[in-house]
Amino acid sequence: MSLAKPDLSGSTAFITGTTRGIGKAIALALAEQGCNVVSTGKTSEEDEYGDERDLEGSIEQTAREVEDRGAEALAIKLNVRDEESVTDAAEQAIDRFGEVNIVINNASAIQLLPTEDLPPNRFDLLTDVNVRGTYLTCRAFADHLKTVDEDAWVLTNAPPIEIDRSPGSGPYTWSKLGMSFITLSLAEELGNHDVGCNTFWPVTAIDTRATRHFGLGTEDDWRTTDIVSDTVLEILSRDPAEFTGNAIYDEELLREAGLEDFSAYNLTPGDPGPMSALIADPDYSRPE
Repeated sequence: MSLAKPDLSGSTAFITGTTRGIGKAIALALAEQGCNVVSTGKTSEEDEYGDERDLEGSIEQTAREVEDRGAEALAIKLNVRDEESVTDAAEQAIDRFGEVNIVINNASAIQLLPTEDLPPNRFDLLTDVNVRGTYLTCRAFADHLKTVDEDAWVLTNAPPIEIDRSPGSGPYTWSKLGMSFITLSLAEELGNHDVGCNTFWPVTAIDTRATRHFGLGTEDDWRTTDIVSDTVLEILSRDPAEFTGNAIYDEELLREAGLEDFSAYNLTPGDPGPMSALIADPDYSRPE
């Protein structure tokens, strides 16, 4: 069964971290449905980048690929840790498109280390990018989202809150849960304005540069970014006034939407284990 996809013509999405991986996949998937995209991140063609830092992609490249799909795009260099950078980016996006009705917090830092092995500067990075970045982005758009004509959404790439500890990766997991806490709290704070605020999280690890760089399993453990972008599209097909305050696993939402066979997302034959879900919930098991 193929999933029905929403018509996002007239919508504009502000997405953090679109240069590669999950953020880029979401940007292009939304563009395919007619959604304009504000492509943001730190890797810009205006700077020296690429070969020396072994990076691929840029905010401008993603913007061009959005335009290739028939939507409009705006590339903005963004440091989500910096209040002025986030505020300026929000103002540029609204000035360009008139309104931004979809805000997606995707930018994240990752370092899966126990407390005693994680340097303080890496702890600060996790906290500043993941928690502070989500807070600043939500804060920059909260008042604007109350007034938009199109369906209004805040979506965050972060796990359900099921635990009070995460031995071996406490600082990282705490920072991701902080992203969820802010987003789900915003669901209540914006509840009278029909803004749908939800988190989404993959059950399995996803094939991204970060997954490969940190050696998080093998291709047998990974799925493509398509499963995450399809999950976001499924959320955006709902009514934000009714579908809000949810912490979503990709498999569960797509199964609810009628998808039974997930093999198209797998990199190799077989069913990847729930590696990503287990990071934030060691007791997680797939529904029978």
